[in-house]
Amino acid sequence: MSWAINSSEDTPKMQTNKRFRKVLLVSFSLIAACIFSGCASLPNVSEIMEDVPAGGRSPEIVSAKGTLPEQTSRKIIKKIKRFSGVSDIIEKQTLALEDVSGRPLVTGNRVTLLVDGPETYGAMLKAVREAKNNINLETYIFEDDGVGRLFAEEFLNKRAEGVQVNIIYDTVGSINTPPAFFQRLRDGGINVLGFNPVNPLMVFTGERYLAQRDHRKILVVDGSTAFTGGVNISHVYSSSMSGMASEHEQEELEDREIREAWRDTHVRIEGPAAAEFQRLFFETWKDQKGPELQDKNYFPQPAPKGSDLVQVIASSPGELNRVTFIMYVAAFLNAQRSIHLTTPYFVPDKQVMTALTDAAARGLDVKIILPEESDSRLALSAGHYRYSTLLKAGVKLY
Repeated sequence: MSWAINSSEDTPKMQTNKRFRKVLLVSFSLIAACIFSGCASLPNVSEIMEDVPAGGRSPEIVSAKGTLPEQTSRKIIKKIKRFSGVSDIIEKQTLALEDVSGRPLVTGNRVTLLVDGPETYGAMLKAVREAKNNINLETYIFEDDGVGRLFAEEFLNKRAEGVQVNIIYDTVGSINTPPAFFQRLRDGGINVLGFNPVNPLMVFTGERYLAQRDHRKILVVDGSTAFTGGVNISHVYSSSMSGMASEHEQEELEDREIREAWRDTHVRIEGPAAAEFQRLFFETWKDQKGPELQDKNYFPQPAPKGSDLVQVIASSPGELNRVTFIMYVAAFLNAQRSIHLTTPYFVPDKQVMTALTDAAARGLDVKIILPEESDSRLALSAGHYRYSTLLKAGVKLY
């Protein structure tokens, strides 16, 4: 991976020194930002749940034609209850998240689970190749490797066909990617925006954004198909790209293949809920002061694609309401039969610990799959500190 920024004549030693200085500079910036800005406190989820009405109204459900009548929403929720065998968790959970986030349930979708990197990349590339109007990508990591260049080529090809392509990448998550990689996309007519570029000179001004990164992974195609989950654009998520890469790219991927690919999961959402992800992308674009974008039918008339209900829950760096934290803890508190969780970074606070151990004490089947190895030793050690308490409470760890 090249670290030459402005010169093609840098020696490997010079490139290594540049990389070290750049990583050291960013690390210092992030540490200093945490020291000077402090950490926002987490909301009390139990108090939030107490404020959620126990009955009297059903969650708002939106279809391709607009908001459904209250009576229709009740019938849908009643059917879900009958099918799942649980009582009020659907209403309590969705109402709580609706109140906190302002996002309704959206019906008429088809949701497909993509179990790993290769399956995710295959589905994403297929959607990109079929794009007619616009492609919006928001990602934490966009690497200059076999996978990254494969996506870059497809984006450039679609732009040459007249499809508008807009990209947001995180400047820390993609720190290993040389500026020339993104400049080539810009030169090809693609709008590329770096999220919160780190300026070490602003550390002492009290700017919180230095430690605020964009960890979203969102791809929206033609405003009707969305992808989200944990998979970045990087070769570490795929041990095999058979059928997706050219022979030359496949050889490069195999040469750089890591012993075991990072295991992550994505979902494809087709239908009206894709517009929710489109709105999130544009909110970030506006917040980051991106250039005005050409109108390319970003929000087409939604059409139903299936019968799946989707509630799009979003949070942004620096927000105080911590919507995703509330989502998880509320789910743990409302669970009636089981809690099955898999996560790469497990650093539970007191509320999460109490919710999980209380659930096990109530007789729920609580299982958590955790990494044996991690790219963050600090997070791994912090999680290990909690294992004994969880195991004694009856939580099963794998």
